[in-house]
Amino acid sequence: MAKLRVGIVFGGRSGEHEVSVTSASSIFMHIDREKYQPIPIRIEKNGAWSYPDRDPRASNVAEAIQQAKTTSAAAPRSSDPALNALRLDVVFPVLHGPYGEDGTVQGLFEVADIAYVGNGVLASAAGMDKAVMKRLFASHGLPVCPWHSFVRADWDRDRTAVMQQLAPLGLPVFVKPANLGSSVGISKVKSSADLIPAIEVALGFDRKVVVEAAVPRAREIECGILGNDDPEASVPGEVLPSREFYDYQAKYLDEGSRTVVPADLPPGMAAAVQRLSVQAFRAIDGSGLARVDFLVNGETGEIFLNEINTLPGFTNISMYSKMWEASGVSYTALVDRLIQLALARHADKQRLRTSGL
Repeated sequence: MAKLRVGIVFGGRSGEHEVSVTSASSIFMHIDREKYQPIPIRIEKNGAWSYPDRDPRASNVAEAIQQAKTTSAAAPRSSDPALNALRLDVVFPVLHGPYGEDGTVQGLFEVADIAYVGNGVLASAAGMDKAVMKRLFASHGLPVCPWHSFVRADWDRDRTAVMQQLAPLGLPVFVKPANLGSSVGISKVKSSADLIPAIEVALGFDRKVVVEAAVPRAREIECGILGNDDPEASVPGEVLPSREFYDYQAKYLDEGSRTVVPADLPPGMAAAVQRLSVQAFRAIDGSGLARVDFLVNGETGEIFLNEINTLPGFTNISMYSKMWEASGVSYTALVDRLIQLALARHADKQRLRTSGL
């Protein structure tokens, strides 16, 4: 049988460009080339689309950052490619953050009627916006930390009023851009004097900010989801950051951060994490894959749903792939299952009527 042509889209315009390049490198390295013909499609930081002659070769984020300094700056701006001309059977978008994980590129694939891996437009957009995500979780009765969000216009109009609205959260708090991942722009604030600078940092990355109450002695627990209408949960894993919390530096650049897979949890707590992960996935109408992140109170054992990542890091050492490997699904098999899930969902959509007559 002819190999399926898989367009692997990576890079992107977001602050997670280098993470995306590293994720794509792992997919190209492990994809089953007996079944699939991978086609590299790179999006530069300035929005230019290109078709590299060779696969991305970044083995880690630091290497991808160095490569980006020499390639992105010189990349010419171009219009979006004619995707249909590539004769792709399916697209695997490995784009983290805005303009890739937020439903925008998913909308492009929908308009082009091309099968694609991962979550659809709605789930991607809801999973990207931390404020919308938390409202959906709360509406489904899922446990979330106390939080508040506001937009730049609120801050510019009356920051005193915003600070009053944040006061009930107490200290410490986490200040986050609402629409970004990989812990970019996030600050842990322990004193009132540091709150305004942290908000200004977050507003540098997004027009909307989310402020969350910190969980005491928090353990960072994660769980992988795989599937469409009948999603499965992996064994949970735990992140042991090298810094006070799992920020960008601790995730990608420091060597001291560690992960434990499976996480050392009582059976009942592990089962609760898996159950809540599936519920969170369904709350946003997810499909394909997700990584669901939790905070466990180190004093009481209370579980809080932190966020859902609809296109998590995908290197062979990323938590998502490691949790599924510990669950009996190898990296190559994981890529295969995701592609098959994408094709099945696309086929299901073809059953829909496009005319009311």
